[in-house]
Amino acid sequence: MAVTTGTSTTVFGQDTLPKLFRHVVRERGARVAMREKELGVWRAVSWHEYGERARHVGLGLVALGLRHRDVVSIMADNCPEWLYTDLGTLSVGGVTNGIYTTDSARQVEYIVNDSGTRFFFAADEEQLDKILEVRGSCPQLVKIIVFDLEGLHAFKDEQVMSFDELLELGLRHEAENPGAFERLVELARPDDLAILVYTSGTTGPPKGAMLSHRNILFQIDYSDYVTALREGDQQLSFLPLCHIAERTVSVFNPLRTGATVNFAESIDTVPDNLREVAPALFFAVPRIWEKLYSAVALRMRDATRPGRLAYHWALSVGARVAERRVAGRRPGVGLRLLFRIADFFVLDNVKRSMGLHRARGTATGAAPIAPDLIKWYMALGIDMREVYGQTENCGLATAMPVDRIKLGTVGIARPGTEVRISAEGEILLKGSPRLPRLL
Repeated sequence: MAVTTGTSTTVFGQDTLPKLFRHVVRERGARVAMREKELGVWRAVSWHEYGERARHVGLGLVALGLRHRDVVSIMADNCPEWLYTDLGTLSVGGVTNGIYTTDSARQVEYIVNDSGTRFFFAADEEQLDKILEVRGSCPQLVKIIVFDLEGLHAFKDEQVMSFDELLELGLRHEAENPGAFERLVELARPDDLAILVYTSGTTGPPKGAMLSHRNILFQIDYSDYVTALREGDQQLSFLPLCHIAERTVSVFNPLRTGATVNFAESIDTVPDNLREVAPALFFAVPRIWEKLYSAVALRMRDATRPGRLAYHWALSVGARVAERRVAGRRPGVGLRLLFRIADFFVLDNVKRSMGLHRARGTATGAAPIAPDLIKWYMALGIDMREVYGQTENCGLATAMPVDRIKLGTVGIARPGTEVRISAEGEILLKGSPRLPRLL
């Protein structure tokens, strides 16, 4: 449970991310925190394992010279190692920053220098090559750590080490310094800088949005904006963790909800992984929702005539239910019964084909979406909400309320947030009044 008092926000009584992470690791122990697919099999990672690896990452960095508020950058696709590094860094007083894997070497150079990155985590040989190309222009860079050494076994460089070597270093540091980790967890204060998230730079060079521990806990306080998640619920992580929305959904919100994060194998396998995972909550950008719709439309085009007729009949029933919901009216008993029949014989199969049959809530954001597309998902019986936010406000600012749906809008301000339109037509947001503390 999250509590906000004045300018202080706590989750489960903890006022910083390191303390919250330590608390939930102790509470959840052997329960599953995340899953990753290896050789066709989903491999589970417990909260205990999550905490242990994050602890060894953090202590390994301390052994390498990480200081309080040093910046650690991560350039990798979504994977458990991303989360170990993120929470491990935060737990020892560091600041984490994600870099898109599609960025060029020059973009990497700019972000590393602008952020003051001292430790750099690269996914593999491809990302390692980028930082090696520009490291001569990054004088503050201390160490480069690589997650996946495939193709690099013969590579030797004093500034580069493997992720496994870092874990071993952290394990040794822990044995030599009993109690060090617990002391480091206590370093951060609610208003300290926790993470940097670089914007796309559409109007100039990318700028690092500075988010404090309190900013993030304030956002976690409304992690049930679409649906309340609980332990055992599944989520699918596939959008870049550099983006504040995915970071919040896949890293920070599960600290409160206890939901299990499943990592997609790649962006190409998202449809297959979505069907395997069948998440309780699914957040995606409009492009993904359009692709899912197109896949169903293609299947219906190739279906038998009876199949097409059944689909269009069931969808027409669902559309009538959706229209009443948008109008703020409850469907009558007869229509509700008819929808149950349509769902049992047709619509549930459509949802299963997309992996959304267990979704209690879905959300779309980051770009405009066609209202008719939302209405199509609502006709299937999928609770879809359009949301809006910015990197600078740690993600969510407004969301469509379940009982006040107005298609083509992004809803109302989330609790604790004020929204105004300036005389110049700019969107003004006000939430937590204090900025991250740097010194």
